[in-house]
Amino acid sequence: MKYLQKKLFLMLMVGIFMLTSCTKEIPITEVYIGDSTKYDPKPYVFNTPWFFPTEMNIPADNPLTVDGVFLGRTLFYDMRFSGYQSADSQMCCATCHLQENAFECGMNGPFPNGHPVGITGIATPHVMLPVVNLVWQNNGYLWNGLIHPDNPQVSKRTIEDVVCMAVYAPHEMLSDTNKARNAIAAIPGYKPLFKKAFNTETITFKLMAKAVAQFIRSIVSVNSKFDQYLLHQTAFTPSEANGFVLFVTEQGADCFHCHGGDGNPLLTTYQFYNNAKDTIFTDPNDRYGVTGDPMDHGAYLAPSLRNCELTPPYMHDGRYNTLDEVINFYSEGLKPSPYASPLMHKLAIGGAHLTPQQKADLKAFLLTLTDHDLTSNPAYGPPPNFP
Repeated sequence: MKYLQKKLFLMLMVGIFMLTSCTKEIPITEVYIGDSTKYDPKPYVFNTPWFFPTEMNIPADNPLTVDGVFLGRTLFYDMRFSGYQSADSQMCCATCHLQENAFECGMNGPFPNGHPVGITGIATPHVMLPVVNLVWQNNGYLWNGLIHPDNPQVSKRTIEDVVCMAVYAPHEMLSDTNKARNAIAAIPGYKPLFKKAFNTETITFKLMAKAVAQFIRSIVSVNSKFDQYLLHQTAFTPSEANGFVLFVTEQGADCFHCHGGDGNPLLTTYQFYNNAKDTIFTDPNDRYGVTGDPMDHGAYLAPSLRNCELTPPYMHDGRYNTLDEVINFYSEGLKPSPYASPLMHKLAIGGAHLTPQQKADLKAFLLTLTDHDLTSNPAYGPPPNFP
């Protein structure tokens, strides 16, 4: 774990150096608050294409503001968020959620197998889900949807609560909110940031979680080639166009029932499905573990396919390392069970049985879902001159 932390720290420092190599180091207070500490809650404005949903998952008690999102962005990247002083035990959201990988860890970061582990070396129950476009996710968080506003089984039901869970979880920071709060409160420059964001210099973990949740909700992927195609700003190649047809037709690959695409720009329904990849179900953290409905055995969230090129490994347990493996599974590898979703229309014949050319075309379309603006936008990266 010490090696992983040092490696991530080096990666972050290199990125920060690239942002700041032409400027001198400036104290945190001067960088962040400028000439004023006045509370002036300017609403954060989303710039999204017309075909995206207008209903957003923003709580009434935590509206997005420019200063709130900026504070959350700062905390998202601050390794001291875990509350520990030792570099070996420091961790933050950006430890695992890497911008270059669409805010998932991927397989080219500090966790080469794509399955993150916490400070103590304990692996998370499932592989990661990207924290992208969550402002439109209204059907629960995590692979099984456990964190949901209407779930009576749990007290934690929002993105703000997920931030809190990350601090306590033994497979993440294994700390507590008092430690996290004390570590951040001890850093000069944060009090003015909280004043600007929440009109108070009293730093609490509740406000810390609210700020981070604001930043997470601000992370949107809306500028892939697919989006530009829908806006008539670019054209698909013949292979990409054929792949799109395969994606949205039952006669083709039949992907759209679970992942949208036929007018759904989110590329997911945010519903939970057993996609016929197993016949034995023992995972206590599947959808059945939340609902108790026997038909939810082996069911998991259908993740958005946006930026899927950047987010291996795939499936809840990371069993597939490449998109080709995923396509092959849906083409020839479906396994019948009483719990498989009825939307798996090709189950009886084992899959869609795509030709090699059809597989290549489908993959070509999936690659149009990569949003390079998301992965390079400095507004989503560490703040400039971040210490």
